[in-house]
Amino acid sequence: MTMKATKILNNNAVIINDQGQEKIAIGGGVAFNKNKNDIINPAKIEKLFVLEGNEKLERLLLRIPEEHFILCEEIIAYAEEQLQTKMSSHILLGLSDHLSFAIEREEQGIHLKNKLIQEIKILYRDEFKVGLWAIRHIKDKLGLEMPIDEAAFIALHLHTMKLEGGDLRETIRETTIIRNMVEVIKTTLDISIKEDDLAYERLIMHLRFALNRPNRYDVHVMDNEMLTMIQHKFKTAFNCAKRVSKHLCDAHGIQLPEEEVGYISLHIERLRNY
Repeated sequence: MTMKATKILNNNAVIINDQGQEKIAIGGGVAFNKNKNDIINPAKIEKLFVLEGNEKLERLLLRIPEEHFILCEEIIAYAEEQLQTKMSSHILLGLSDHLSFAIEREEQGIHLKNKLIQEIKILYRDEFKVGLWAIRHIKDKLGLEMPIDEAAFIALHLHTMKLEGGDLRETIRETTIIRNMVEVIKTTLDISIKEDDLAYERLIMHLRFALNRPNRYDVHVMDNEMLTMIQHKFKTAFNCAKRVSKHLCDAHGIQLPEEEVGYISLHIERLRNY
């Protein structure tokens, strides 16, 4: 199979003609010392994208500095090793775009806060560890100190691209919903929560479980006798959980069964007394 270069984007990206179809080929050094009409070695191609309707991708690859692109490849390789998973082919483009813009902002002294950082640390613990490695790696390579918030942004990208058909917007939406649920609890009980407490971590994990529980309406997580006991013995926590449930329904159209509210009550009660 002969692939000819039709346009060099950078050392790691080139537009090729593959049997009459234009594609973008990406790979370490795939276009190094290449010119238009040169033959591209298929063994160096790591990812292929059909160019048709992908002009945005071409502009993106032309805009991203090559060193940022290489950095991103190194971060992805480390992530795949640490997380023991193969990332979606789209992560290289999405993360490169994000990372390049983040580096540009930081060089200009513009710091972007990640309001979901505490939830991300718990929900995506392994991905966050990779994110921490990534910002250290950026410092080693570029001498640029990235904030810990960036480790959390990277973790979101990594988590999303581990999933088949993953959607970053959906990952952010779910994490934001969980954060808002915690805010309802804090406001209702008028308490501050130590975010490094085990009880807080367990609450966060269960809230995600509650949001993603399959066949939500068909699963009975506790019997009526247990639920009645919780309503009376942990009245404050149960009323708080009811508020959380109402918020979910009003703001997001998500309805939790009464049994799930009971389980959330137990986590809230533990949090109150931790």
